Amino acid sequence: MSLKFYEDNAEQFAANTLDVDMSAIYERFLSALPQPGPILDAGCGAGRDVAAFLQLGYEVSGFDASAKLVEIARKVSNIEIQHSTFLAYENEQRFAGIWACASLLHVPAAQLNGTLRHLAQLLMPQGVIYVSFKYGEDDNVRDGRHFTNCTEERLIGFLAGTGLTLDSFWVSNDQRPERSDEQWLNALLLAH
Repeated sequence: MSLKFYEDNAEQFAANTLDVDMSAIYERFLSALPQPGPILDAGCGAGRDVAAFLQLGYEVSGFDASAKLVEIARKVSNIEIQHSTFLAYENEQRFAGIWACASLLHVPAAQLNGTLRHLAQLLMPQGVIYVSFKYGEDDNVRDGRHFTNCTEERLIGFLAGTGLTLDSFWVSNDQRPERSDEQWLNALLLAH
């Protein structure tokens, strides 16, 4: 359901998101990394964050489930972006950090625990995952996209048995001016 939306609206989605300033959140994520090692952008969309991390000097890998967004991300970042879902993604490399910005929110609640467990296996010891979800306790469908919303309590529930713990979280407003009334749950998850 969500994938069809991104395939049908890839160019508009890219136009709406490529210029969003995420620098304050990059800073929080990067300062939490156990070392300045490689980063995986899981569900990289149009490639905005891949390009930003590359520009900051990091080694970056990325993937997305939308073939059209993968094409755009390759052009934006100038690196190979894999076409993959969360659970199908495999890599021999272990990452200091995984960036999952507004991407895991499309995973149905019943599959989030397994998805987080899979991503945790891609981390180095003490590695960090950044996640963001629309703030709330319900799931909904909007514009043909499924959203699993999260509060800190709900996120803690999704983490059970994944090998990840909630390190910190904060609530922020959407960075896009037309959506500034929407709130997001941001969190840093630590591998142990």
